[in-house]
Amino acid sequence: MTETLDRAPRDATAGPSDTTTAADAAAAPAVSAAPDAHTSVSSASASVTASGADAAGATMDRRARLVLLVLCAANFLVGIDFSILNIALPAIGADLHLSEANLQWVATAFALPSGGLLLLLGRTGDLVGRRRVFLTGIALFTLASVLTMLAWSPAALLIGRALQGLGAAGVVPTGMALLTTSFAEGRARDRALGIAGSLMATGFTAGTLLGGVLTSLLGWRYTMVLPILLGVFVFAATPFLIAESRNAQHSRLDVPGAVTVTGGLLAVIYALTTAAQQGWARPGVLGTLVAGAVLLAAFFAVEARSAHPLVSLRVLRRRTVALGNLGGLLAFATASATVFVGMLFLQQVNGLSPLRAGLVFGWLGVVAATSGSLAPRMIGRYSSRTVMLLGLLAQGLGTVPLALMTHGDSVLILLLAGSVLYYGNLHAIVGYNVTATSGLSNEEQGLATGLATTTQQVALTIGIPVMSAIASTRTGALQRSGADGITALVGGFHAAMWADAVIALAGTALLAVGLLRRSARD
Repeated sequence: MTETLDRAPRDATAGPSDTTTAADAAAAPAVSAAPDAHTSVSSASASVTASGADAAGATMDRRARLVLLVLCAANFLVGIDFSILNIALPAIGADLHLSEANLQWVATAFALPSGGLLLLLGRTGDLVGRRRVFLTGIALFTLASVLTMLAWSPAALLIGRALQGLGAAGVVPTGMALLTTSFAEGRARDRALGIAGSLMATGFTAGTLLGGVLTSLLGWRYTMVLPILLGVFVFAATPFLIAESRNAQHSRLDVPGAVTVTGGLLAVIYALTTAAQQGWARPGVLGTLVAGAVLLAAFFAVEARSAHPLVSLRVLRRRTVALGNLGGLLAFATASATVFVGMLFLQQVNGLSPLRAGLVFGWLGVVAATSGSLAPRMIGRYSSRTVMLLGLLAQGLGTVPLALMTHGDSVLILLLAGSVLYYGNLHAIVGYNVTATSGLSNEEQGLATGLATTTQQVALTIGIPVMSAIASTRTGALQRSGADGITALVGGFHAAMWADAVIALAGTALLAVGLLRRSARD
């Protein structure tokens, strides 16, 4: 592919012949929603690729370090924002009068545009300029954070969160493309990707802890102060440090693909959310669900005929790519739901303050980050498929005790069983990332990494609302049968966690059959 670089300050290690596209770079560190900070995938997989590299060969000069600082600050910004409000959900619900069933929209409103538009905005950056789209995304993200902080109603809050998600959809793929075009291929780039991934993982854990501290001491609105300050810093520093870059090869945008996949996901999520409030039998719920399924089917039909598809179906036909992405879908969707449900359980059932709940999940984030750093060694010793399957198995088994939590023992269970769950989750994610992108040609690598990022974002979009719908439906049924509020909440949380565990374990069994069948054939 042909790259054009506009005149602007450029990192000394830049490689002008780099051919990475923004959409392809989207599979580098990206936002996640569980304390494992799912974004450790990229840093861990980079470690797999660069194992044995001489660290001395990856030294950076002052400008290179500044470029890396700015791009890592953007990664940290997105990572911290996704998690910092999760811990404050009960406080937000009480302040803005959001019902239990609607609390998940605080996370979903962010995930929908960030997932549905990520690849389209990556392609837009390839065409009109990656730095331009990156700066636009940072500006929108920062202004949306101000709106979220000042939200005077549920509608204002959700609009702010949706605009943050839209900004993140521009920042993530173009930011990683700018990183790969600012550092020459090899050890310098591997090191930069590893640092960026680790900082995004740190951002998620820091967001959980800071969210608890700020919500307890000052109120949930102050959780937006750090994202605003980081956004201002990144926006001010980028024009002076980072060169503009484009990819002249991408002259068309797959607008029909973006419209159908975003519309389909929105319809499905809306149907799942309203089902928790109105019941599954309502015509509006079923009609919206069917419309979402039709739009998603149309998306695959569009992609099969598109010259520049957002998702390559040709690559998806490879068994390792398909099964690897299925493993990633399971890992991201089920783990993000346990975070959402677990935080609500600690605060609404056990009465923990946001600070104490944040400390619990902060510890689980440390466990997950440790797992992400160790997973590449396990892959080197065994295989990515084995590590993915064992990680998913541990995740599913670790979820089972969460379905048995009661009022008095939830903290201990979350600390013990949650450590197993999230340790396994990061092993599964690193294994999925390697499985879904290995054994491919250079041309197919970019398509496969773009597909992996799409899988991650779709999983984060559907995981929380699905489990929230299950929990709310069960809670409502128990309340109608005469159960008190706490008993009904516990019953709803239990139903969601049982469903989560069954899906993880059943999916692991199906993946094992598919991967073992391929291994036997090979």
